Amino acid sequence: MPLEIRKQERESAQSLVRRFTQRLKKSGIVTRAKKLRFHQGPKSEETRKNEALRRVERKEEFEKAQKLAKPE
Repeated sequence: MPLEIRKQERESAQSLVRRFTQRLKKSGIVTRAKKLRFHQGPKSEETRKNEALRRVERKEEFEKAQKLAKPE
């Protein structure tokens, strides 16, 4: 779906660019391109489990460090 804008008679370059950007926003091309660029697919079950284990380990390390640093 190409977007084609032609300069109208007696139209300045600024108004042409403004008209082009407005048409580009309305078409949704930019938002679609950003969604495709930054799309992250679903993670595998193994990856999710490993991430959860890492979170638990970091939490335990943090709690241990807090207990050692506490003045009693």
